[in-house]
Amino acid sequence: MNFMRIFFLSVGLVLACQPAAAQPRAAECLIPSKPGGGMDLTCKLAQKALHGQPGAPELALSYLPGGVGAVAWHTIVSQRRAEPNTLVTFSGGSVLNLALGKFGDAEVKDVRWVAAFGADYGMVAVRADSPWRTLDDLLNALKRDPKKVLIGMSGTVGSQDWIKMALLARMAGIDPRKMRFVALEGGGEQFIAMQENHVQAVSGDTSEALLHTRGGQVRVLAVLSERRLPGALADVKTAREQGYDVVWPVIRGVWMGPDVREADYRRWVQAFANMEANPKFAEKRARAGLYPFSLTGDALTRYIEQSVAGHHRQARQFKLLRER
Repeated sequence: MNFMRIFFLSVGLVLACQPAAAQPRAAECLIPSKPGGGMDLTCKLAQKALHGQPGAPELALSYLPGGVGAVAWHTIVSQRRAEPNTLVTFSGGSVLNLALGKFGDAEVKDVRWVAAFGADYGMVAVRADSPWRTLDDLLNALKRDPKKVLIGMSGTVGSQDWIKMALLARMAGIDPRKMRFVALEGGGEQFIAMQENHVQAVSGDTSEALLHTRGGQVRVLAVLSERRLPGALADVKTAREQGYDVVWPVIRGVWMGPDVREADYRRWVQAFANMEANPKFAEKRARAGLYPFSLTGDALTRYIEQSVAGHHRQARQFKLLRER
C-alpha cells in the first residue's frame, strides 16, 4: 500500500468517525416592530411551537422597528443576506407595503419566503367607555365631523390599516382623505394610544385586539371576516352583517435573507411544515388568536406574488401606487 493511499484512507476514517454537523442551538426571530403587536405575536407563536421539535433550534426574539418593516427588510437585504438562522416575521401588511413600494425598489424575489402559519382578520375597536357601540355609530360620527375622530393605525396613508378604514368610509359615503389618522409603529402602540385617549378608535387586527380585550378595556365594533369568528370574539358582528362588505384576512409568517444556502432554506421550510403538521400546533395557534392558514416554501412564494398583484389593482382605486 503506497503512502498516498494510506493518507487518504486515514483521512476518510477520521471524517467517518466525526459526528454529523449538528443543528444550531439557537436562531433569531427578528420582529420589525415594537413589542406587543401582531408581529411580536407571530414570532412568539413560532418560538413556542418549534420548542422541543427534533432538528429545530431554540428561537431568540429580537426587535428592529422602523418604517413598518422597511428597516428590518433593508437591514437583512443589504447587510445580513446569508444568515442561515435569522428569520424575519411578516404579515399581510408587510406584503401590502412591498406592493406599494414602501420598501423602496424591493421586490418579492429579493428575499426567501419560508412559511405562513396563521391568519387573523382586520377589525375596528374603540375604548370600552366609548359612546360608539356599533360600526354605524363610529362611521356616522366620522360623517358628521371627520376631524373630531382620531384613528390609530400601524403605518401611514396606504397601509393596510388605512385601506381597511378607507374601504369602510367609502361605503359610508365618507371621503377617506378627510379622515384623521395617527401613524403608529405596530398594534401595541395603537392600543396604548387609545387607552391614553390620544386616539378614539383603532384600525388593526383581531390577534392584537385579543391581547387587550381580556381586561375589558376595549370594545371591538366589527371584525373584517367572512363570518363570525370563534372564541373570545364570537359575539362581535362582522362588517358584512352591519352592511359593509369588507373582508380583510391578514396572513402571518416568516422570511429569510436572499443569499441563504438552499440547504439551510429547505431545512427551515421543513421545520415549519413539521410544526404545522403537529396536532398540538392548532391549539397553540388558536391560543394566539390566529386561524388556520398554512403555506411553505415555493407555494408561499407564489401566494405572495399573487397578493402583490392584487394589491396593485386595489391601490389604483385610491391612487396609492408609488411611481417606480
